[in-house]
Amino acid sequence: QVQLVESGGGLVQAGGSLRLSCAASGRTFSTHVRGWFRQAPGKEREFVAAIRWSGGMTSYTDSVKGRFTISRNSAANTVYLQMNTLKPEDTAVYYCASSKRIGPMGIGSTYDTWGQGTQVTVSS
Repeated sequence: QVQLVESGGGLVQAGGSLRLSCAASGRTFSTHVRGWFRQAPGKEREFVAAIRWSGGMTSYTDSVKGRFTISRNSAANTVYLQMNTLKPEDTAVYYCASSKRIGPMGIGSTYDTWGQGTQVTVSS
C-alpha cells in the first residue's frame, strides 16, 4: 500500500504563487507515474500535470502550461507542483495521485492511489 499526503495549499491573490508537495510512504518502490488532478466546486475532476518516476517525462494540461511545473525528489519520495501566475480559475481542491501501472498520464483511471487533497483558493 502507498499513502500520499499533500500539503502547501492555501489562499493567494491572483498572480501569486504556491508550491504543493505530495509525500509518499509505504510500498513506493514500483511507482510508475505520479500526478496532480484538481476539482473545482460543481465541476468534474480534471488532470493538471504528471511525471514519470523513471526518466522524469512530464505532461501538462494546456491551461497550466508555462505557469505550473511538476518535479520530483526521488530520494524523498516526494512530488511537487510549483504554481505561478495563479488565476481565480485555478481555485480547486488539488489531489496527488500515484500509479504502478503503465497508462495514459492524463487519465484518472490510470492511478491507483489518491491523496486526501489540499485546497487552493485564488482571489481576484
